[in-house]
Amino acid sequence: MVSGTEQRDVPNSAPNNHENWRRYLSPGSAGAYAFALFLVFIASVVRWGVGLLGQDVFIFAAYYPAVLFATYVGGLTVGAVTAFLSAVIAWWAFIPPYFSYTPLTTGLETKLGAFLFASALIIWGADHYRRLRKRLEDEESFRKLAVEELAHRLKNKLVTIQAIISFQLREEPLVRDAILRRLSALAATDDLIMAAQGHGARIRDILSTEFAPYDASRISMEGPDCRLSPKLALTMALLVHELATNAAKYGALSNSVGEISLDWSLSGGRLKLEWRESGGPPVDPPNHRGFGTRLFMRALDQFGGNVEATFAPTGLVCKMSILIPESTPTIVSEVIGKGTKVFVAD
Repeated sequence: MVSGTEQRDVPNSAPNNHENWRRYLSPGSAGAYAFALFLVFIASVVRWGVGLLGQDVFIFAAYYPAVLFATYVGGLTVGAVTAFLSAVIAWWAFIPPYFSYTPLTTGLETKLGAFLFASALIIWGADHYRRLRKRLEDEESFRKLAVEELAHRLKNKLVTIQAIISFQLREEPLVRDAILRRLSALAATDDLIMAAQGHGARIRDILSTEFAPYDASRISMEGPDCRLSPKLALTMALLVHELATNAAKYGALSNSVGEISLDWSLSGGRLKLEWRESGGPPVDPPNHRGFGTRLFMRALDQFGGNVEATFAPTGLVCKMSILIPESTPTIVSEVIGKGTKVFVAD
């Protein structure tokens, strides 16, 4: 159940070296100019070293990377200063007679002009890319902030809804507690979705969260590491909550020796999950459709799914199948860590 006490994430006050470097090398800063000077120095050393191999080496070749990286880090002005400084140093150090400024000739003017023109294109492209990336980073930061704030407000709303339900159904404790538990299951899954930056939640995490109140040694889970879309993740959380609640009341989790096994797979455009109980008390088919049964049918309908429940003498066996539309690329495999595959199901 979500607590009524408001909680916010507290930013880590420890120094962040990456952020410190970004501030130090911010566009137009002294650090950016210092970095540009360092790049020009390195380019001059490289040009001197390459020049030892022969005099036909293009005079300004080593300075183009310096102009590119200086502009990317420091912006338009820093890039322009780097290009100008590079031209002056190359003219002084690498055009005979060395270490003096040779009077401009037609050939030298052409070389200087070509270098400055090429540098101008590099500066424009690098600065445009830097500004575009900065804008995208700012938009992404704003999106994350908005999502976090929305999630915080939703949690507060949920606390208010729980308080209203608790008050209005104070004379109906069984109904009240059932509703509050379902809301808590949804809230826990919402937290998982938020932790994944709104990209959904992994089915194993959903199951582990739902089974947290029970003895883990009595529950086995087997299946690929599936990440479900937010909508499907919330639906799966509700369905598993219903199964776990029934198991705790009437099935395998209602005694001290019962066990539950869950197996799921992705094949033929479908996500298939099998819930199997054993070791619990004998179960009988229900005489009427309760809320859980209606929830299963309505929830799976929206995904083109179906459910098959068998009340075997050894315990409930529930098989669910959810259609993954073939018209869209809804199952994607990606490599994470050391070869582990994650399947994303929408």
